[in-house]
Amino acid sequence: MPRRPARARVWLAIVVAATTASCVGAGTRTDADIVRVAIRASPASFDPRIGTDEQSQRVHQLIYSQLMTVDSELRVVPGLAARLDHPDPLTYIAYLRSGVRFHDGHALTARDVVYTFESFLDPDFVSARRGAYQMLASVTALDDHRVEFTLKEPFGSFPVQLVMPVVPDGAGESLQAFPIGTGPYRFVRYLDDEQVELSAFEGYWDGLPQNAGVTLRIIPDDTMRGLELRKGSADIAINDVTPDIALQLQRDGMTVVEGAGVDYAYIGLNMKDAVLRDKRVRHAIGYAIDRQSIIEHLRRGLATPSDGVLSPLAWASESDVHHFDYDVSRAKQLLDDAGYPDPDGDGPLPRLRLSLKTSADEFYRLQAAVIQENLRLVGIALDVRSYEFATFYADVLEGNVQMYTLQWVGVTDPDMLRRLFHSAQVPPVGFNRIHYSNPEVDHLIDMATAATTDADRQRYYSAVQRAVAEDAPYISLWHRTNVAVMGPHVTGLRLSPQADFLALKDVRKARAGSGG
Repeated sequence: MPRRPARARVWLAIVVAATTASCVGAGTRTDADIVRVAIRASPASFDPRIGTDEQSQRVHQLIYSQLMTVDSELRVVPGLAARLDHPDPLTYIAYLRSGVRFHDGHALTARDVVYTFESFLDPDFVSARRGAYQMLASVTALDDHRVEFTLKEPFGSFPVQLVMPVVPDGAGESLQAFPIGTGPYRFVRYLDDEQVELSAFEGYWDGLPQNAGVTLRIIPDDTMRGLELRKGSADIAINDVTPDIALQLQRDGMTVVEGAGVDYAYIGLNMKDAVLRDKRVRHAIGYAIDRQSIIEHLRRGLATPSDGVLSPLAWASESDVHHFDYDVSRAKQLLDDAGYPDPDGDGPLPRLRLSLKTSADEFYRLQAAVIQENLRLVGIALDVRSYEFATFYADVLEGNVQMYTLQWVGVTDPDMLRRLFHSAQVPPVGFNRIHYSNPEVDHLIDMATAATTDADRQRYYSAVQRAVAEDAPYISLWHRTNVAVMGPHVTGLRLSPQADFLALKDVRKARAGSGG
C-alpha cells in the first residue's frame, strides 16, 4: 500500500525468509496426515482485504483469524478480540487476546488490527469491502491490546464488519505472494490452478489442528471431483459436489453430511438495461422460473426455495415478502402489459430476446438450461453464455452482463442488504453490481444502519426486504443445503450453516490399518 512503503519493504524481507523456512519444513509432511479437499476453482486473492470470491474466502478462513466471528446461531461473537465494548454510540473498543502469534512467530498487537482496518479508509486501496466501512471515521491503537473504532454516526451493524481476518502490520501486497496470518494453518505453496498447500500451525491460539495440514486441490470438472473422491486421491469436498454425484458416492459407501445453510442462489438483473428496467419484465421472469423443479431435479432436494438474500436461519429474515409462484399465464400477461406481445401466437417467434451469463461449471450450465427453457415457454428467447469462472466473474464485476446467475455465500447479517441494494454501494466500493436504485430503500437502509437496537434494526430491515422483493432486481432461486462428502476414513467434521472451512482443523484421517 502507498500509505506505508517502508514497512512494506521490511515485511517483504520477512516474507522471503519465511518462504524459505516454510518450504524447508514442508518436506516433513506425510500424505497420510494431510486432509486433501477438492474445490472447484482457484482463489482469486490470498489477501483477505481484497479477495471476496468463495474460494479466496475459504483459504482466508484457514490461514487467518478474524477479529470477531459468527457462531452457529449467526450471532457475532469474540474471535481474536476477547471482548468488544461499546461505551457510547460512536465508539467500539476491542480487547485482544494475549499470546496470539503470527505464523512467523511475532506477536499479534493492536497495530496489526489498525493496519488491517485502516486499509479500508485509504482512498487508493481498491477493494469491494471498502463499502462496509463507510461509517468508520478512525481506528486507533490505545495500547498493544486495545483498539478503538470511532464511527461517523451510529451503526448498529458495525460489529459484523469486524468479522474480518487480521493481517500483519505493513504487509502491503506481499500477502498475495505469501500470506501470513494467525490461523490454524501456515501457507506452504500455491501451484497455480492445481492446489494450495497448507501445514498445521503448532502455535495456533485456539487449539492445535487435528491433522498435519490441508491441501486444497483445484478440480474444475464436477465429474473429476467425484472420481477423485471415489478413488481416494481426495478426502473431502464441502459444497463442491453436485447432488447427483453426492448421491452416487453415498451409494458407493462414502459418508455424506447435510445441514441447513445460508448460501443464496439468484439471477442478477442489470437495472441499467433498457428492457430489465421495467418491473413488469422482471416479474414476468420471476413467475416464469420453476424453482421447485430446479430444486427437486437438479439439486435432488438439497435446497429450499428462496424469496430473498437472508436465510430463514438469520435473525433478521423477513418471511412476509413478495413470492413468485411458477405461473406461466401470469408471466405472459405481464409481458403483454409491458408491450411485448406474442408476435405469432403459439409459433416460434419470441416476444423479446435476453442474454444470461453463467460459469462453465456443469450444475450452473444445467440450471441455466432450465431457466432458458422456462423463459422460452413464456416467449423470451434467452441466449445462455457460460465461461470459465474468472472470466465470468470479471464480467459481472465490470457490469458487462444483462442477466447472470451467482451465489452469495455465508450471509449472516442483514447489513448485507446495504452492501447489495443501497445506491451508494455500486462497485468498486460495494456489491451493488446490478446498479439498483430506490430512494425509499436507501432511506430504510439508512434508518436500519443508524438504529441501535436489534428490534429497530429488524423493523427497518424487514421493510427493506419487502421493498426489494417487490422490485425484484434479483430473482431469488434457492438457499443451499450444505453437503459434505468424505471418505469413510475421515471423521470430525462439524458442518456449520456457513460451511466454514475453519471446521477442517477438527478433521482427522485414520491411517491404513489403524482401525480407527
